Amino acid sequence: MSTLTSPVNTNRQTILVCFLAALAGLLFGLDMGVIAGALPFLAQEFTLSSHSQEVVVSVMMFGAALGALCSGPMSSSLGRRKSLLIGALLFVVGSVGCAMAPALSVLVISRFILGLAVGVASFTAPLYLSEIAPERIRGSMISLYQLMITIGILAAFLSDTAFSAGGHWRWMLGIITFPALVLFIGVLTLPESPRWLAMKDRHELAAKVLKLLRNSDQEAREELAQIRESVKMKQRGLQLFRHNPHFRRSTYLGVLLQFMQQFTGMTVIMYYAPKIFEIAGFTTTREQMWGTVIAGLTNVLATFIAIGLVDRWGRKPILKLGFSVMAVCMGLLGYLFYSGISAGAEQYVAVAVLLIFITGFAMSAGPLIWVLCSEIQPLAGRDFGVTCSTMANWIANMMIGATFLTLIDTIGSPNTFWLYALLNVVCIVLTLIFVPETKNISLENIERNLMRGAPLRHIGQTPHTHSVITTERSL
Repeated sequence: MSTLTSPVNTNRQTILVCFLAALAGLLFGLDMGVIAGALPFLAQEFTLSSHSQEVVVSVMMFGAALGALCSGPMSSSLGRRKSLLIGALLFVVGSVGCAMAPALSVLVISRFILGLAVGVASFTAPLYLSEIAPERIRGSMISLYQLMITIGILAAFLSDTAFSAGGHWRWMLGIITFPALVLFIGVLTLPESPRWLAMKDRHELAAKVLKLLRNSDQEAREELAQIRESVKMKQRGLQLFRHNPHFRRSTYLGVLLQFMQQFTGMTVIMYYAPKIFEIAGFTTTREQMWGTVIAGLTNVLATFIAIGLVDRWGRKPILKLGFSVMAVCMGLLGYLFYSGISAGAEQYVAVAVLLIFITGFAMSAGPLIWVLCSEIQPLAGRDFGVTCSTMANWIANMMIGATFLTLIDTIGSPNTFWLYALLNVVCIVLTLIFVPETKNISLENIERNLMRGAPLRHIGQTPHTHSVITTERSL
């Protein structure tokens, strides 16, 4: 067995670098979370209808989709590190614009700029982490990014609750400026991805980075040899997508995974948490905001489950468990809303079911979809593949954010939550059919399996099983 997969202690420098890169997730989470608390005050300030509220929420996702689309070429030409720096600057500009918005149009434009920042961060940070971290902790380090998202959401909910007493929505939206500046300063200290350096034929610098981030020179040499072998493929991005059917398969899988994550229904809970608590019978702003904080705290704590288990249990078993939990909880919420929530006991049962749902998401689809999307793409087309999957995430996110209140108004709360329960059942089936297990497998071995025509669910097999899996019909 290679030293790359041996159970040795991880280089502390690697942990520090991964932590700094994962700070992009904190900004991501803050942007997702602040709108939940600010939206009722924005609706009052600018006299917003349900549709206008959906526009304020979903315009950020539209910007994120465009940001993700631009991130592929930008990350490929400028590098992962400079792309993160650009994302941090966009966070600063967008948050200041939201805080100072004199009119709805300025607010929408600023939210769009924040969306661009989120798109860049959601593309670049997981990609950078997957290329910096050794495979034995790759899942945990990418899950750290998701943990930072949940911490950002919780921090946003807490600040929203603090500012809600005085209705200070400008402070709710502007507070993001400060961690954005911290991210910018932190990224200045990061090394460039060794895989990107190798793609640019800067092998000596790639070797220096690996020696800094790995436990021994031998480990660094072995990984660099694997990277140099994988970058020999000259096709890139769209060209590879057009001419290589195996790369098309991994690209489509990445897109599918991101739609699966968004269609669980977690997005609506994060964006419209106070509204959901209102439906559950909590009528005061104080009750709704503190309920939102509890939801955010649950999201943070449950993410530690994924970090602790993703590299032990694997990706696929945790996903199946998570989708099952979410399907049951959405079904129960639909039933509770259908039967009517009138007593205090029924309210707290609804809250308990909601928190279990959040736990199911945070321990599974929340972090693990990002892990898988960063793992399944071959190096020669990784920027293109991750661009497509990240853009799909935000397109699906926009669809959910722009339709939830409309669904509530048209088909009612019970049917809306039953719809999400059905979608989670569909996600279980898709996981069984298409999703591979990539635990403890190097990115290079995943790529070799994919390019040899292994079925998608088998591209995470160990090298000695290649001869078996390539005989099966590709999905």
